[in-house]
Amino acid sequence: MDIIRKVRKLTSMPTFNVLLALSAAHCLNDLLQSVITAVYPMLKEDLNINFAQIGLITLVYQLAASIFQPVVGYAFDRRPFVWSLPMGMCCTSIGIVLFSYCSTLPGILVAVFMVGLGSATLHPEASRITSLAGHERRGFAQSVFQVGGNFGGSVGPLLVALIVAPHNRHYVLWFLLFAAACFVAMRPICRWYRGYLQQLRQNISRKEHHAHLPLSKSMTWFAIGVIIVLIFSKYIYMASLSSYYTFYLIDKFGVTVSESQIYLFVFVVSTAAGTLVGGPVGDRYGRKLVIWVSILGTAPFSLLMPHVSLPLTVILSFCAGFTLSSAFPAILLYAQELLPTKLGMISGLFFGFAFGVGGIASAVLGEFADTYGIEAVYNFCAYTPLLGIVAVLLPNLKKVQKR
Repeated sequence: MDIIRKVRKLTSMPTFNVLLALSAAHCLNDLLQSVITAVYPMLKEDLNINFAQIGLITLVYQLAASIFQPVVGYAFDRRPFVWSLPMGMCCTSIGIVLFSYCSTLPGILVAVFMVGLGSATLHPEASRITSLAGHERRGFAQSVFQVGGNFGGSVGPLLVALIVAPHNRHYVLWFLLFAAACFVAMRPICRWYRGYLQQLRQNISRKEHHAHLPLSKSMTWFAIGVIIVLIFSKYIYMASLSSYYTFYLIDKFGVTVSESQIYLFVFVVSTAAGTLVGGPVGDRYGRKLVIWVSILGTAPFSLLMPHVSLPLTVILSFCAGFTLSSAFPAILLYAQELLPTKLGMISGLFFGFAFGVGGIASAVLGEFADTYGIEAVYNFCAYTPLLGIVAVLLPNLKKVQKR
């Protein structure tokens, strides 16, 4: 009964419908983003390109999706724009059209750049609006927002297999239906954000508004440095699971490709569940505790996983994914609380850095696996969650804010 009462309290928030719309927009955006890599095999055959050129396409996409995020966030921190989210989806839609029909490598590079730019617009802006709409339940709000992205990113390749793979690359154009649905989901978000900005301008006109930093400038940058180390730790291990887990299961236990995909789905479900739990727990007990427990707490599971049977491996992968995924909402909100006047920039910085670390880690681990074997990857990566011990260096913002 206590759990039901808490759920009712959360869903009765005045902005709950806005949070659901933000989650839906994140889901549809990440679904469209996942189409790019899922279509690589067809693209390679259509254009007769090599793996180095596939790597160039990935590089251009990652640069647009990662590096531009803090730039976009900083720009809209200075000049908030009500229609920023639809503007980003326009970029993604143009990219999808180009990706469907371009028959040259330069055209494909322009297409993936546009799709990446759409992602670079949505993530910092939607994350900022999520924090504003969440009020005192910002952790819960971020968890709802992040779960949408997790679901969209996981279902995108499945839809590519159903819609595009049986036919040809031109069928990617059907994904514009999901872009149209995203525009619909953004309508209540833009309506609420316009009202929020109008009210904010009225408040500022009545009295000058100042947002104070909770820590000194030097301590703020120190804390951001610690968070970067934690993201580095989290996303190296995440890359090992999301990119190479199926290969590990096939190599070590001799499972079929279909069975490995089922076990990968178990891991994906665990990451969605962990993301949903991490935010509300951080609201109640503080971000630092969640960060500390989620990253360092993954170590027992990661260290055991290379040395156990298949059933225990699946169970430990679920536990590791659940525990580790609960960290990101807390990490993002902790960073936003460090710089409350730069919500968009800090969101873009950490989303972009997370994407960048994940992409680079996947490439490096692939080379490592080619040289030393796939099991060596998991024996090595098992130790990365131990870097979570540096979370002890983070100042407790909950105590600082009470002073």
